[in-house]
Amino acid sequence: MALVVTDENYKELLNGDKPVVLDFWAEWCGPCRMVGPIIDELATEYEGRVVMGKVDVDDNNDIVSEYGIRNIPTVLFFKGGQLVDKQVGAAGKEAFKEKIDKLL
Repeated sequence: MALVVTDENYKELLNGDKPVVLDFWAEWCGPCRMVGPIIDELATEYEGRVVMGKVDVDDNNDIVSEYGIRNIPTVLFFKGGQLVDKQVGAAGKEAFKEKIDKLL
């Protein structure tokens, strides 16, 4: 299961020693509901190697503003605390796996 990421804890996560994948979503977003289960599956598959998190855009204005999130779902990929890739809009599991594998 992916971690719940908030304005309060995201900087700590990004400064960790593992790559981080953040899914920006909202409850009312149809495509987000398609991506959410994929992110949860990948959190299990990559457990211990990659930190997978979900950011509710309605509750976390700081991180949403910092990364200029305008469309959801948006999934950001971080390595060494730096943004290295992103996926805007829904995508299949293989597309996410390919991006995650590049982080490792």
